[in-house]
Amino acid sequence: MLQTMNHMWINGEKVGLQNTIDVINPANGKVIDHVPNAGKSETKLAVDAASEAFKTWSKLPPKERSKFLLKWADHLLNNRDELALILTEEQGKPLSESKGEIEGSAEFIQWYAEEGKRIYGEVIPGSSEEQRITVLRQPVGVCGMITPWNFPGAMIARKVAPALATGCTVVLKPASQTPRIAIAMFEQLIATGIPSGVANIVTGNPKMIGEALFEDERVRKISFTGSTNIGKQLMKQAADQVKRISLELGGNAPAIVFPDADLDKAAEAIVGNKFENCGQMCNGINVIFAHEEIQADLTEKVISLVQELQVGDGKDPVQLGPLVNDDAVKNVERLVNDAKQKGAELLIGGERLKDGSYASGSYYAPTVLSNVTLNMDLTKEEIFGPVAPILPFKEEEEVLQFSKQNQCGLAAYFFTRDIGRVYRLAEQLDVGMVGVNGTQLSVPQAPFGGIKESGMGREGGHYGLEEFLEVKYISLTLENE
Repeated sequence: MLQTMNHMWINGEKVGLQNTIDVINPANGKVIDHVPNAGKSETKLAVDAASEAFKTWSKLPPKERSKFLLKWADHLLNNRDELALILTEEQGKPLSESKGEIEGSAEFIQWYAEEGKRIYGEVIPGSSEEQRITVLRQPVGVCGMITPWNFPGAMIARKVAPALATGCTVVLKPASQTPRIAIAMFEQLIATGIPSGVANIVTGNPKMIGEALFEDERVRKISFTGSTNIGKQLMKQAADQVKRISLELGGNAPAIVFPDADLDKAAEAIVGNKFENCGQMCNGINVIFAHEEIQADLTEKVISLVQELQVGDGKDPVQLGPLVNDDAVKNVERLVNDAKQKGAELLIGGERLKDGSYASGSYYAPTVLSNVTLNMDLTKEEIFGPVAPILPFKEEEEVLQFSKQNQCGLAAYFFTRDIGRVYRLAEQLDVGMVGVNGTQLSVPQAPFGGIKESGMGREGGHYGLEEFLEVKYISLTLENE
Protein backbone atom coordinates (compact mmCIF):
# COMPACT_ATOMS: atom_id res chain seq x y z
CA MET A 1 0.00 0.00 0.00
CA LEU A 2 2.95 2.33 0.53
CA GLN A 3 3.24 3.08 -3.16
CA THR A 4 2.64 6.67 -4.21
CA MET A 5 -0.82 8.09 -3.49
CA ASN A 6 -0.83 10.45 -6.49
CA HIS A 7 -4.45 9.92 -7.41
CA MET A 8 -8.00 10.73 -6.37
CA TRP A 9 -11.08 8.49 -6.39
CA ILE A 10 -13.96 9.67 -8.59
CA ASN A 11 -16.82 7.37 -9.60
CA GLY A 12 -14.91 4.34 -8.36
CA GLU A 13 -11.83 5.04 -10.49
CA LYS A 14 -8.37 6.44 -9.85
CA VAL A 15 -7.92 9.92 -11.29
CA GLY A 16 -4.49 11.53 -11.58
CA LEU A 17 -3.41 14.97 -12.75
CA GLN A 18 -0.16 16.41 -14.08
CA ASN A 19 -0.66 19.43 -11.82
CA THR A 20 0.18 18.28 -8.29
CA ILE A 21 0.90 19.54 -4.78
CA ASP A 22 3.74 18.40 -2.54
CA VAL A 23 3.15 16.39 0.61
CA ILE A 24 5.83 17.16 3.21
CA ASN A 25 6.99 15.15 6.21
CA PRO A 26 7.09 17.64 9.13
CA ALA A 27 9.69 15.50 10.91
CA ASN A 28 12.38 16.32 8.36
CA GLY A 29 10.94 18.81 5.87
CA LYS A 30 11.25 16.36 2.96
CA VAL A 31 8.73 15.92 0.16
CA ILE A 32 7.33 12.40 0.46
CA ASP A 33 4.73 12.39 -2.31
CA HIS A 34 2.64 14.42 -4.74
CA VAL A 35 -1.15 14.40 -5.01
CA PRO A 36 -3.45 15.92 -7.64
CA ASN A 37 -4.05 19.66 -7.42
CA ALA A 38 -7.69 19.52 -8.45
CA GLY A 39 -10.14 22.39 -8.81
CA LYS A 40 -13.72 23.05 -9.84
CA SER A 41 -13.90 20.79 -12.88
CA GLU A 42 -12.75 17.69 -11.01
CA THR A 43 -15.05 18.51 -8.12
CA LYS A 44 -17.98 18.74 -10.51
CA LEU A 45 -17.15 15.28 -11.86
CA ALA A 46 -17.17 13.95 -8.30
CA VAL A 47 -20.53 15.59 -7.58
CA ASP A 48 -21.89 14.20 -10.86
CA ALA A 49 -20.89 10.72 -9.75
CA ALA A 50 -22.25 11.14 -6.21
CA SER A 51 -25.53 12.55 -7.49
CA GLU A 52 -26.08 9.64 -9.86
CA ALA A 53 -25.07 7.05 -7.24
CA PHE A 54 -27.46 8.55 -4.69
CA LYS A 55 -30.43 7.37 -6.76
CA THR A 56 -29.68 3.73 -5.97
CA TRP A 57 -27.57 3.91 -2.78
CA SER A 58 -30.31 5.76 -0.90
CA LYS A 59 -32.79 3.00 -1.77
CA LEU A 60 -30.53 0.17 -0.66
CA PRO A 61 -31.75 -1.49 2.57
CA PRO A 62 -29.74 -0.34 5.61
CA LYS A 63 -28.50 -3.85 6.30
CA GLU A 64 -26.97 -3.93 2.82
CA ARG A 65 -25.23 -0.57 3.30
CA SER A 66 -24.02 -1.89 6.64
CA LYS A 67 -22.12 -4.74 4.98
CA PHE A 68 -19.92 -2.33 3.05
CA LEU A 69 -19.13 -0.32 6.18
CA LEU A 70 -18.22 -3.42 8.17
CA LYS A 71 -15.92 -4.59 5.36
CA TRP A 72 -14.33 -1.14 5.31
CA ALA A 73 -13.61 -1.31 9.03
CA ASP A 74 -12.10 -4.79 8.60
CA HIS A 75 -9.86 -3.57 5.78
CA LEU A 76 -8.60 -0.68 7.91
CA LEU A 77 -7.77 -2.99 10.79
CA ASN A 78 -6.09 -5.54 8.53
CA ASN A 79 -3.89 -2.77 7.11
CA ARG A 80 -3.49 -0.83 10.35
CA ASP A 81 0.31 -0.74 10.44
CA GLU A 82 0.72 0.49 6.86
CA LEU A 83 -2.01 3.09 7.27
CA ALA A 84 -0.48 4.29 10.52
CA LEU A 85 2.88 4.78 8.82
CA ILE A 86 1.26 6.85 6.06
CA LEU A 87 -0.45 8.97 8.70
CA THR A 88 2.71 9.51 10.75
CA GLU A 89 4.84 10.40 7.72
CA GLU A 90 2.59 13.23 6.61
CA GLN A 91 1.14 14.44 9.92
CA GLY A 92 3.97 13.82 12.37
CA LYS A 93 2.27 12.11 15.31
CA PRO A 94 3.93 9.06 16.90
CA LEU A 95 3.15 5.69 15.36
CA SER A 96 1.43 4.58 18.56
CA GLU A 97 -1.05 7.45 18.21
CA SER A 98 -1.50 6.80 14.50
CA LYS A 99 -2.29 3.14 15.14
CA GLY A 100 -4.78 4.19 17.78
CA GLU A 101 -6.37 6.60 15.30
CA ILE A 102 -6.83 3.88 12.70
CA GLU A 103 -8.34 1.57 15.32
CA GLY A 104 -10.63 4.35 16.52
CA SER A 105 -11.68 5.07 12.94
CA ALA A 106 -12.65 1.43 12.47
CA GLU A 107 -14.61 1.54 15.73
CA PHE A 108 -16.64 4.54 14.53
CA ILE A 109 -17.34 2.83 11.20
CA GLN A 110 -18.44 -0.38 12.90
CA TRP A 111 -20.73 1.51 15.24
CA TYR A 112 -22.47 3.38 12.41
CA ALA A 113 -22.74 0.21 10.36
CA GLU A 114 -25.04 -1.05 13.10
CA GLU A 115 -26.70 2.24 14.07
CA GLY A 116 -27.71 2.86 10.45
CA LYS A 117 -30.17 -0.05 10.82
CA ARG A 118 -32.00 1.90 13.52
CA ILE A 119 -33.15 4.97 11.61
CA TYR A 120 -36.73 4.96 12.82
CA GLY A 121 -39.76 6.87 11.65
CA GLU A 122 -42.82 7.66 13.73
CA VAL A 123 -46.60 7.31 13.70
CA ILE A 124 -48.46 10.20 15.37
CA PRO A 125 -52.15 10.18 16.33
CA GLY A 126 -54.18 12.27 13.89
CA SER A 127 -56.36 15.25 14.72
CA SER A 128 -59.44 13.69 13.22
CA GLU A 129 -60.89 10.24 12.78
CA GLU A 130 -59.81 10.18 9.14
CA GLN A 131 -56.26 11.53 9.56
CA ARG A 132 -53.16 9.33 9.71
CA ILE A 133 -49.80 10.99 10.39
CA THR A 134 -46.46 9.38 9.51
CA VAL A 135 -42.98 10.82 9.92
CA LEU A 136 -40.11 9.52 7.78
CA ARG A 137 -36.37 10.16 8.07
CA GLN A 138 -34.71 10.24 4.68
CA PRO A 139 -31.10 10.83 3.57
CA VAL A 140 -30.20 14.44 2.79
CA GLY A 141 -28.48 13.66 -0.50
CA VAL A 142 -24.97 14.41 -1.75
CA CYS A 143 -22.71 15.57 1.10
CA GLY A 144 -19.54 17.62 0.77
CA MET A 145 -17.01 16.90 3.51
CA ILE A 146 -13.96 18.96 4.43
CA THR A 147 -11.62 17.32 6.94
CA PRO A 148 -8.66 18.71 8.94
CA TRP A 149 -5.01 17.70 9.20
CA ASN A 150 -4.77 17.07 12.96
CA PHE A 151 -6.83 13.85 13.00
CA PRO A 152 -7.04 13.18 9.26
CA GLY A 153 -8.09 9.55 9.59
CA ALA A 154 -10.53 9.77 12.46
CA MET A 155 -12.38 12.74 10.98
CA ILE A 156 -13.00 10.86 7.76
CA ALA A 157 -14.56 7.97 9.65
CA ARG A 158 -16.66 10.27 11.85
CA LYS A 159 -18.15 12.03 8.83
CA VAL A 160 -18.24 9.46 6.04
CA ALA A 161 -19.53 6.50 8.09
CA PRO A 162 -22.79 8.11 9.32
CA ALA A 163 -23.40 9.71 5.93
CA LEU A 164 -23.10 6.40 4.10
CA ALA A 165 -25.13 4.61 6.78
CA THR A 166 -28.07 6.95 6.22
CA GLY A 167 -28.00 6.51 2.45
CA CYS A 168 -26.14 9.70 1.51
CA THR A 169 -23.26 9.81 -0.97
CA VAL A 170 -20.11 11.84 -0.38
CA VAL A 171 -17.44 14.01 -1.92
CA LEU A 172 -14.48 14.41 0.44
CA LYS A 173 -11.90 17.20 0.40
CA PRO A 174 -9.06 16.28 2.81
CA ALA A 175 -6.58 18.80 4.22
CA SER A 176 -3.73 19.60 1.82
CA GLN A 177 -1.17 18.76 4.51
CA THR A 178 -2.50 15.20 4.99
CA PRO A 179 -4.14 13.90 1.81
CA ARG A 180 -2.38 10.52 1.61
CA ILE A 181 -4.14 8.89 4.56
CA ALA A 182 -7.48 10.00 3.11
CA ILE A 183 -6.65 8.48 -0.28
CA ALA A 184 -5.44 5.29 1.38
CA MET A 185 -8.58 4.97 3.52
CA PHE A 186 -10.76 5.51 0.47
CA GLU A 187 -8.76 2.85 -1.34
CA GLN A 188 -9.82 0.44 1.39
CA LEU A 189 -13.43 1.60 1.05
CA ILE A 190 -13.41 1.13 -2.73
CA ALA A 191 -11.95 -2.35 -2.19
CA THR A 192 -15.16 -3.40 -0.43
CA GLY A 193 -16.95 -3.28 -3.78
CA ILE A 194 -19.08 -0.31 -2.77
CA PRO A 195 -21.01 0.98 -5.82
CA SER A 196 -19.17 3.49 -8.00
CA GLY A 197 -19.82 7.13 -7.14
CA VAL A 198 -21.00 6.54 -3.58
CA ALA A 199 -17.67 7.73 -2.13
CA ASN A 200 -15.43 10.21 -3.95
CA ILE A 201 -12.31 12.09 -2.90
CA VAL A 202 -10.87 15.27 -4.44
CA THR A 203 -7.50 16.72 -3.39
CA GLY A 204 -6.02 20.11 -4.20
CA ASN A 205 -7.06 23.75 -4.17
CA PRO A 206 -9.19 24.35 -1.04
CA LYS A 207 -10.78 27.54 -2.37
CA MET A 208 -11.74 26.11 -5.77
CA ILE A 209 -12.98 22.79 -4.40
CA GLY A 210 -14.91 24.52 -1.62
CA GLU A 211 -16.56 26.94 -4.02
CA ALA A 212 -17.57 24.09 -6.31
CA LEU A 213 -19.20 22.23 -3.43
CA PHE A 214 -21.08 25.28 -2.19
CA GLU A 215 -22.18 26.47 -5.63
CA ASP A 216 -23.61 23.12 -6.73
CA GLU A 217 -27.26 22.81 -5.71
CA ARG A 218 -27.00 19.03 -5.79
CA VAL A 219 -24.73 19.17 -2.74
CA ARG A 220 -27.33 19.36 -0.01
CA LYS A 221 -25.09 19.16 3.05
CA ILE A 222 -21.61 20.34 4.09
CA SER A 223 -19.69 18.94 7.05
CA PHE A 224 -16.55 20.87 8.01
CA THR A 225 -13.94 20.53 10.74
CA GLY A 226 -11.36 23.28 11.02
CA SER A 227 -10.75 26.80 12.26
CA THR A 228 -13.47 29.11 13.50
CA ASN A 229 -12.57 31.81 10.97
CA ILE A 230 -12.96 29.44 8.01
CA GLY A 231 -16.14 28.05 9.54
CA LYS A 232 -17.68 31.53 9.61
CA GLN A 233 -16.85 32.03 5.94
CA LEU A 234 -18.45 28.71 5.04
CA MET A 235 -21.62 29.61 6.94
CA LYS A 236 -21.95 32.70 4.75
CA GLN A 237 -21.49 30.63 1.60
CA ALA A 238 -24.06 28.09 2.76
CA ALA A 239 -26.63 30.88 3.20
CA ASP A 240 -26.92 31.45 -0.56
CA GLN A 241 -28.73 28.12 -0.98
CA VAL A 242 -29.76 27.63 2.65
CA LYS A 243 -27.49 24.59 2.45
CA ARG A 244 -27.36 22.42 5.56
CA ILE A 245 -24.03 22.67 7.34
CA SER A 246 -22.29 21.12 10.33
CA LEU A 247 -19.27 22.84 11.84
CA GLU A 248 -16.75 21.50 14.34
CA LEU A 249 -14.49 24.46 15.03
CA GLY A 250 -11.93 25.74 17.49
CA GLY A 251 -11.82 25.34 21.24
CA ASN A 252 -10.26 26.83 24.34
CA ALA A 253 -10.82 24.09 26.89
CA PRO A 254 -9.98 24.67 30.55
CA ALA A 255 -8.89 21.93 32.93
CA ILE A 256 -9.93 22.84 36.48
CA VAL A 257 -8.40 21.09 39.48
CA PHE A 258 -10.00 21.46 42.94
CA PRO A 259 -8.26 20.80 46.29
CA ASP A 260 -10.15 17.54 46.88
CA ALA A 261 -9.05 15.98 43.57
CA ASP A 262 -6.68 13.04 43.26
CA LEU A 263 -3.72 15.13 42.09
CA ASP A 264 -1.71 12.23 40.67
CA LYS A 265 -4.60 11.11 38.47
CA ALA A 266 -5.45 14.70 37.53
CA ALA A 267 -1.86 15.47 36.49
CA GLU A 268 -1.63 12.26 34.46
CA ALA A 269 -4.93 12.92 32.67
CA ILE A 270 -4.05 16.56 31.99
CA VAL A 271 -0.59 15.82 30.58
CA GLY A 272 -1.98 12.94 28.51
CA ASN A 273 -4.59 15.20 26.95
CA LYS A 274 -2.54 18.40 26.68
CA PHE A 275 0.39 16.80 24.86
CA GLU A 276 -1.50 14.30 22.70
CA ASN A 277 -0.78 14.95 19.03
CA CYS A 278 1.77 17.55 20.18
CA GLY A 279 -1.09 19.65 21.57
CA GLN A 280 -2.85 19.87 18.20
CA MET A 281 -6.32 18.79 19.31
CA CYS A 282 -9.51 20.86 19.14
CA ASN A 283 -10.86 19.48 22.42
CA GLY A 284 -7.39 19.52 23.96
CA ILE A 285 -6.76 21.37 27.20
CA ASN A 286 -5.69 24.94 26.50
CA VAL A 287 -5.36 26.34 30.04
CA ILE A 288 -5.01 24.66 33.44
CA PHE A 289 -6.77 26.26 36.41
CA ALA A 290 -5.22 25.00 39.64
CA HIS A 291 -6.84 25.94 42.94
CA GLU A 292 -4.41 28.07 44.95
CA GLU A 293 -4.31 25.45 47.73
CA ILE A 294 -2.87 22.78 45.45
CA GLN A 295 -1.27 24.84 42.68
CA ALA A 296 2.31 24.16 43.77
CA ASP A 297 1.76 20.41 44.20
CA LEU A 298 -0.07 20.03 40.90
CA THR A 299 2.53 22.07 39.03
CA GLU A 300 5.30 19.86 40.41
CA LYS A 301 3.50 16.71 39.30
CA VAL A 302 2.83 18.11 35.83
CA ILE A 303 6.48 19.11 35.36
CA SER A 304 7.64 15.67 36.50
CA LEU A 305 5.49 14.01 33.83
CA VAL A 306 6.42 16.50 31.10
CA GLN A 307 10.13 15.93 31.75
CA GLU A 308 9.64 12.30 30.74
CA LEU A 309 8.22 13.14 27.30
CA GLN A 310 10.54 12.28 24.44
CA VAL A 311 10.34 14.39 21.26
CA GLY A 312 11.35 13.17 17.82
CA ASP A 313 10.37 11.62 14.51
CA GLY A 314 7.03 9.85 15.00
CA LYS A 315 8.51 6.66 13.52
CA ASP A 316 10.83 6.45 16.52
CA PRO A 317 9.72 5.42 20.05
CA VAL A 318 8.73 8.93 21.18
CA GLN A 319 5.72 10.51 22.87
CA LEU A 320 5.74 13.76 20.86
CA GLY A 321 6.34 14.24 17.16
CA PRO A 322 6.76 17.54 15.31
CA LEU A 323 4.12 20.19 14.82
CA VAL A 324 2.45 20.03 11.42
CA ASN A 325 4.62 22.75 9.81
CA ASP A 326 6.78 25.82 10.46
CA ASP A 327 3.78 28.15 10.62
CA ALA A 328 2.49 26.14 13.57
CA VAL A 329 5.83 26.49 15.34
CA LYS A 330 5.87 30.23 14.76
CA ASN A 331 2.38 30.56 16.22
CA VAL A 332 3.42 28.71 19.37
CA GLU A 333 6.54 30.89 19.65
CA ARG A 334 4.39 34.01 19.36
CA LEU A 335 2.04 32.93 22.14
CA VAL A 336 4.80 31.85 24.51
CA ASN A 337 6.79 35.06 23.93
CA ASP A 338 3.68 37.15 24.60
CA ALA A 339 3.09 35.31 27.87
CA LYS A 340 6.71 35.74 28.98
CA GLN A 341 6.65 39.45 28.16
CA LYS A 342 3.52 39.83 30.31
CA GLY A 343 5.06 38.10 33.34
CA ALA A 344 4.64 34.34 32.87
CA GLU A 345 7.39 32.18 34.35
CA LEU A 346 8.89 29.52 32.12
CA LEU A 347 9.25 26.28 34.11
CA ILE A 348 10.33 23.91 31.36
CA GLY A 349 10.75 24.03 27.57
CA GLY A 350 9.78 27.24 25.83
CA GLU A 351 11.87 26.99 22.69
CA ARG A 352 12.03 25.55 19.23
CA LEU A 353 14.19 22.43 18.96
CA LYS A 354 16.79 23.00 16.23
CA ASP A 355 19.87 20.91 16.91
CA GLY A 356 20.89 17.56 15.47
CA SER A 357 17.99 15.44 14.26
CA TYR A 358 15.61 18.31 14.95
CA ALA A 359 17.29 20.68 12.49
CA SER A 360 15.04 20.11 9.48
CA GLY A 361 11.77 19.43 11.30
CA SER A 362 9.03 21.50 12.96
CA TYR A 363 9.74 20.68 16.59
CA TYR A 364 8.91 22.59 19.76
CA ALA A 365 9.89 21.55 23.27
CA PRO A 366 7.09 20.49 25.67
CA THR A 367 6.51 23.57 27.78
CA VAL A 368 4.98 24.50 31.14
CA LEU A 369 4.30 28.09 32.21
CA SER A 370 3.22 29.44 35.61
CA ASN A 371 2.17 32.94 36.78
CA VAL A 372 -0.16 33.00 33.78
CA THR A 373 -2.91 35.63 33.71
CA LEU A 374 -6.02 36.07 31.59
CA ASN A 375 -4.60 39.06 29.73
CA MET A 376 -2.13 36.78 27.92
CA ASP A 377 -2.94 35.74 24.37
CA LEU A 378 -2.52 32.02 25.04
CA THR A 379 -5.54 32.08 27.37
CA LYS A 380 -7.68 33.67 24.64
CA GLU A 381 -6.50 31.74 21.58
CA GLU A 382 -6.04 28.07 20.81
CA ILE A 383 -2.38 27.30 21.40
CA PHE A 384 -2.43 24.18 19.21
CA GLY A 385 0.98 23.20 20.48
CA PRO A 386 2.77 21.49 23.39
CA VAL A 387 2.36 24.31 25.89
CA ALA A 388 0.66 24.01 29.29
CA PRO A 389 -0.17 27.34 30.99
CA ILE A 390 -1.10 27.06 34.69
CA LEU A 391 -3.35 29.69 36.34
CA PRO A 392 -4.36 29.89 40.00
CA PHE A 393 -7.97 30.33 41.11
CA LYS A 394 -9.80 30.54 44.42
CA GLU A 395 -13.57 30.33 43.77
CA GLU A 396 -15.73 28.33 41.38
CA GLU A 397 -17.17 31.53 40.01
CA GLU A 398 -13.79 32.49 38.53
CA VAL A 399 -13.67 29.46 36.26
CA LEU A 400 -17.36 29.74 35.42
CA GLN A 401 -16.80 33.32 34.30
CA PHE A 402 -13.92 32.19 32.10
CA SER A 403 -16.23 29.66 30.47
CA LYS A 404 -19.10 32.12 30.03
CA GLN A 405 -16.93 34.90 28.61
CA ASN A 406 -15.05 32.56 26.30
CA GLN A 407 -16.13 32.87 22.67
CA CYS A 408 -15.49 29.15 22.22
CA GLY A 409 -17.54 26.47 23.90
CA LEU A 410 -16.27 23.08 22.85
CA ALA A 411 -15.09 21.28 26.00
CA ALA A 412 -14.11 21.67 29.63
CA TYR A 413 -12.59 19.30 32.18
CA PHE A 414 -12.54 19.37 35.94
CA PHE A 415 -11.30 17.18 38.78
CA THR A 416 -13.08 16.85 42.13
CA ARG A 417 -14.54 14.26 44.53
CA ASP A 418 -17.42 16.51 45.59
CA ILE A 419 -20.57 15.08 43.98
CA GLY A 420 -22.45 18.31 44.52
CA ARG A 421 -19.76 20.22 42.67
CA VAL A 422 -19.82 17.65 39.86
CA TYR A 423 -23.43 18.41 38.98
CA ARG A 424 -23.30 22.11 39.83
CA LEU A 425 -20.24 22.86 37.71
CA ALA A 426 -21.02 20.49 34.84
CA GLU A 427 -24.45 22.04 34.36
CA GLN A 428 -23.14 25.62 34.47
CA LEU A 429 -20.02 25.36 32.29
CA ASP A 430 -20.85 27.01 28.96
CA VAL A 431 -19.58 24.23 26.68
CA GLY A 432 -20.89 21.33 24.64
CA MET A 433 -18.88 18.62 26.39
CA VAL A 434 -17.65 18.16 29.97
CA GLY A 435 -15.13 15.64 31.25
CA VAL A 436 -15.19 14.97 35.00
CA ASN A 437 -12.13 13.28 36.53
CA GLY A 438 -10.99 12.25 33.06
CA THR A 439 -10.38 13.65 29.59
CA GLN A 440 -11.68 10.99 27.18
CA LEU A 441 -14.54 12.47 25.14
CA SER A 442 -14.33 11.02 21.62
CA VAL A 443 -16.26 7.75 21.56
CA PRO A 444 -18.61 6.46 18.82
CA GLN A 445 -21.76 6.34 20.94
CA ALA A 446 -21.66 9.92 22.30
CA PRO A 447 -22.36 13.31 20.65
CA PHE A 448 -19.10 15.21 20.04
CA GLY A 449 -19.39 18.95 19.37
CA GLY A 450 -19.55 22.42 20.81
CA ILE A 451 -21.60 25.57 21.21
CA LYS A 452 -21.02 29.27 20.54
CA GLU A 453 -18.09 29.79 18.14
CA SER A 454 -17.00 26.19 18.51
CA GLY A 455 -19.59 25.20 15.94
CA MET A 456 -22.92 23.50 15.40
CA GLY A 457 -24.05 19.93 14.93
CA ARG A 458 -22.71 16.75 16.48
CA GLU A 459 -20.57 13.81 15.44
CA GLY A 460 -21.07 10.50 17.23
CA GLY A 461 -24.06 8.65 18.61
CA HIS A 462 -27.48 8.70 17.00
CA TYR A 463 -27.06 12.49 16.93
CA GLY A 464 -24.42 12.00 14.25
CA LEU A 465 -26.93 10.19 12.03
CA GLU A 466 -29.47 12.98 12.38
CA GLU A 467 -27.02 15.42 10.77
CA PHE A 468 -27.53 13.52 7.48
CA LEU A 469 -31.29 12.97 7.65
CA GLU A 470 -34.28 15.06 6.61
CA VAL A 471 -37.61 14.76 8.41
CA LYS A 472 -40.65 14.27 6.16
CA TYR A 473 -44.19 14.51 7.54
CA ILE A 474 -47.00 12.71 5.67
CA SER A 475 -50.65 13.39 6.45
CA LEU A 476 -53.13 10.93 4.96
CA THR A 477 -56.88 11.57 4.99
CA LEU A 478 -58.88 8.36 4.67
CA GLU A 479 -61.80 8.42 2.30
CA ASN A 480 -65.23 7.33 3.52
CA GLU A 481 -66.36 3.89 2.40
